[in-house]
Amino acid sequence: MAKAGTIRAGIGGWTFEPWNETFYPGDLPKKRQLEYAASKLKTIEVNGTFYRSQSPATFAKWASETPEDFVFSLKAPRFAVNRKVLAEGGESIERFVTSGITELGDRLGPILWQFAATKQFDPDDFAAFVNLLPEKAGDLRLRHVVEPRHESFACPEAVAICRKAGVAIVCAEAEDYPQIADVTADFVYTRLQMGDEANPTGYPADALDGWAARARKWADGGQPEDLRRADPDNAPPKQPRDVFLYFIRSGKPRAPHAAMALQECLDAG
Repeated sequence: MAKAGTIRAGIGGWTFEPWNETFYPGDLPKKRQLEYAASKLKTIEVNGTFYRSQSPATFAKWASETPEDFVFSLKAPRFAVNRKVLAEGGESIERFVTSGITELGDRLGPILWQFAATKQFDPDDFAAFVNLLPEKAGDLRLRHVVEPRHESFACPEAVAICRKAGVAIVCAEAEDYPQIADVTADFVYTRLQMGDEANPTGYPADALDGWAARARKWADGGQPEDLRRADPDNAPPKQPRDVFLYFIRSGKPRAPHAAMALQECLDAG
């Protein structure tokens, strides 16, 4: 079998006031925070792109401040997803894809399309939305991941729609959103939201070990057996997959430490 996929652990964003005390050196200028974070982590999920447009120059600057093999995932704009009819988001999708994201070059990772927690599954509308997601931006292949946060999406039909399109579904670890761990693309995208800032590494060591084992399983082409799947009877093709794991929300002051501890565990083999 081919070599396993690449596993990257990271955080959401790089500007967060508590990190000035818990993560960044005291004498580090704020303008160098991205450079520092990228030297310690392998990926960052950018939340700012959800709220406002960024210029091509900004994307180019981000790329220039990060090392080779570092990857940004971008949260797609709310205007494309916070709507009654998802299939009507085509113009917003195109505007985002042509906004200059190609300036990231090989630093461009998955694009995250996050739905409102109240958005319910409508098979026709969801399928139409997924089919709007372009395969390329310029010469860059795009990887898309959707994050449905309503229980109605935890069904075989939603999984089948994503698998047919090669679009990933976020595997969430959260108190208030459903877990859909079905593999539907050639990569896996996990958002871990159960951290504890009282723990120096954000998560207990055994929990980090558990996510490391699941990530290796995905990277090797398998599926962990201890996560909830919406369509457990249909398995995806067994193939190596890149894996992205982001520590966000709960315990955020310690998110960088959780990501570094998980990456250390993964890199140790």
